Amino acid sequence: MKKGWPLLRSIRSSFVTTQSRTHSKMDHLERYNYDPTLHWNPQVEEYFIKAYGADHFSRISKALTNPSCYSCIRVNTLKSSSDAIIQKLLAILEETGLKCAADGKSITTNHRFAGGMGVFGDGDALQKIPIYKCQIPGLENVVFVDGSGPHTIQYGDASNKPLKEIVVSRKCAEAVLRGAQVFVPGVVACSAHVEKGDMVAVSVAVEQPSLDGKWGIGMTRGTVLQGLETDPLYLERNGLYIGQGTAMMSRAGIFRASEGIAVEVTNRVFSLPSFNDVLEGEIFLQNLPSIITAHALDPQPGERVLDMCAAPGGKTTAIAILMKDEGEVVAVDRSHNKVMNIQKLAAELGLTCITTYKLDALKAVSRTNQSVDFSSPHCNEEKLKAAFASLSSSESPTENAPFVTMEEANGCATHDENVTNKMTNQGIYHSKADIRKNARRLKNGPGRSHCKGAKVDNSKGFPPNSFDRVLLDAPCSALGLRPRLFVGEETIESLRHHGNYQRKMFDQAVKLVRPGGVIVYSTCTINPGENEALVRYALNRYTFLSLASQNPRIGGPGLLGHFEFYDGNVEEWLRPGEEELVQRFDPSSPLDTIGFFIAKFNVGQKHT
Repeated sequence: MKKGWPLLRSIRSSFVTTQSRTHSKMDHLERYNYDPTLHWNPQVEEYFIKAYGADHFSRISKALTNPSCYSCIRVNTLKSSSDAIIQKLLAILEETGLKCAADGKSITTNHRFAGGMGVFGDGDALQKIPIYKCQIPGLENVVFVDGSGPHTIQYGDASNKPLKEIVVSRKCAEAVLRGAQVFVPGVVACSAHVEKGDMVAVSVAVEQPSLDGKWGIGMTRGTVLQGLETDPLYLERNGLYIGQGTAMMSRAGIFRASEGIAVEVTNRVFSLPSFNDVLEGEIFLQNLPSIITAHALDPQPGERVLDMCAAPGGKTTAIAILMKDEGEVVAVDRSHNKVMNIQKLAAELGLTCITTYKLDALKAVSRTNQSVDFSSPHCNEEKLKAAFASLSSSESPTENAPFVTMEEANGCATHDENVTNKMTNQGIYHSKADIRKNARRLKNGPGRSHCKGAKVDNSKGFPPNSFDRVLLDAPCSALGLRPRLFVGEETIESLRHHGNYQRKMFDQAVKLVRPGGVIVYSTCTINPGENEALVRYALNRYTFLSLASQNPRIGGPGLLGHFEFYDGNVEEWLRPGEEELVQRFDPSSPLDTIGFFIAKFNVGQKHT
């Protein structure tokens, strides 16, 4: 149960109600709290106000600065069940003797998704622990764990003595708000004379505009804080205190070390559970809209499915589990390391139907319309040619290369001339020595540096119409992710660039899916130019595409209308009747999710 302790500490902290008191100075009330404001580019703000209305957009902006107040767990149903996972989580808590809240009040569950009160245990044991199964039909594999917040933190400051403080980067702060600890690389500045074991306030340095028009935090790593108005960004940190914790290193140690926990946060503005190393392989922490995206694709066992921008692999593995690990899920990403991470996640979850490649989604369609069918029986010579091509086109022998027996490899020398001649006729020349060398590699097996998983296979794309279903979870402006403390760099031009980029990827997806297949398009942004405008583009350009209903459907409708830019270009969104066929997740809605968008298309008979 050692792995359960981080979960226990995080859930325990979510039950503790932090009491506030009146400060001796109004400055303390205003300064030492968490009340951030997103500062948008004026043209971007005008654009979003047109889309949502001023009041609605104001609520969205505020919601984006806070994390969702619950964690969403996807259960690996090939290994366990939601009921079993709930019992295991409760066992972790029960073993450590967790009672109900410190103030004696029971904790009620979040009614957004539960069919009723999540009561587990009775008497002096566990009372109304906020761990419960989703009651939405089709999402029985989802478990929720409630957090709490925002809390008012009492930092123990005195009117005549500055707080000991650690300032962290924005990205570090956003992770801390989601339940993480403060790790060494995230620390930017620190008060003088901080020693291990000291209580410190944790604040965040958010990027600010400089005179040259660029954005920065105005301090270098290692800056000494005096707690005075002369400190860098003293005024800018008002309302940006995210919690209090215990320094795990001295100031000198923090800035000498390259890794490790700098501050263990014990008092948080938002208390959310951490699932690091908890029930590994049985659960996966994932945002609810992302889980729904895989369900909307509705993959069936035995099908061939493509995940075009698959990293980090959450949706890829969700698809594979829905297919009961039967069929093939092809996951591609243009980053070598990200593809490796997908492989590791698939192995952790025990999934074998996932094939990964390093491939830019903009080049997902192969330039030739021919493909090698590895499963069909061919003569030895053809198998050797296919295997040789696999060895020549990738960094390491692909696990999907055709199997070559020892007899076939030994017999290669008798066919090398014919093979060389035929490959030369195709415009490709390989010497006999190269053929013999690769025949030996096939005979002897992969070397130590070519073991499975050590490298990533490259792909030159796939033939048109070669997939039953395609998921395009497109790279986007990510303006729906929470919590978010900075948006200033996004401009109208950058938002339009995202939309153009996504259209090119969607064109590739349309070519790759077979007639009668399905395309699901999703983003994690609130930008209609990357959402509704993409749907409009797809329906206008490809008359054989039609919007399809999604199940389950809990998101809101899409946006109708259009927007005219300052240069006269008009961006069209949805038309009446289409808005109920997409799912738009609003971060300010009672669902309390990230901002997200899902559209599903049925593919009809393509035009020749």
